[in-house]
Amino acid sequence: MARRRIGQEDLIARSEPRAASSLAELAALLDWHEIDRALTGISAAEKGELGWPPVALFRALLLATWHDLSDVRLAEALDDRTSFRRFCGFAAHEPVPERTAFVRFRRELVRRGLDRALFEAVTRQLEAKGVMVRTGTLVDATLIPSASIRHDGEARWAGHRRRKPTHGYKAHVATDEGAGLVRGVEVTTANVHDAAELERVLPPEPGDVYADSSFTGGLAERVIIGRGGRPRTVWTGIWGRGPEALVRLEAHNAAVQRVRCRIEKV
Repeated sequence: MARRRIGQEDLIARSEPRAASSLAELAALLDWHEIDRALTGISAAEKGELGWPPVALFRALLLATWHDLSDVRLAEALDDRTSFRRFCGFAAHEPVPERTAFVRFRRELVRRGLDRALFEAVTRQLEAKGVMVRTGTLVDATLIPSASIRHDGEARWAGHRRRKPTHGYKAHVATDEGAGLVRGVEVTTANVHDAAELERVLPPEPGDVYADSSFTGGLAERVIIGRGGRPRTVWTGIWGRGPEALVRLEAHNAAVQRVRCRIEKV
């Protein structure tokens, strides 16, 4: 199969700087053979330019997810960050994939239905090794504008109380409170309520669940409690009357927001 060989220099054998140790420890926890078996046949054309090893591309996409990097930023980081190169298997001075390689690889994962399967495989392995400590879960939903209002017939409009209406989609995300690792993702049209996909993205035994006011009360809280979790959401109503009630409300919301805000980066 026509794939490149990478990692042939001495970088892989060198002692690791302290900054790279966490990524190296994380890499050692995962069974990459399981991932590689699922990627058989990708980037292995018999003709044309040599393909990148698919497991190296997949490792790079994990870095992009964990560090909130676009494809452009990911390519730049791989070009000059030793810890990223080591995690993906690239040696010190050999070339690394360009942005378009990640675009094509991600598209192929989706076409084969591997994007969700591999994501769940990594999550399952990390949970089995105790990396995801279930101290709590962060949930949120964010709007994603469509590339073309005229030609995107699947996207829908959604209003926003502080911004202009958005034509596009909505990503519903749940992350681990401690590590910030994504536990569940669902994508809908933009007009779907923030909490509508909570049951699908919320992991088992979520612990304290931190979220904004869209997840307060009603069905969302029943889903959280049904999973054995405890709702820790922002409230917009007043708890009773008088200045003491307002102080209690503000203190509660401030404590929730200090934790909940971590998901904004994800």
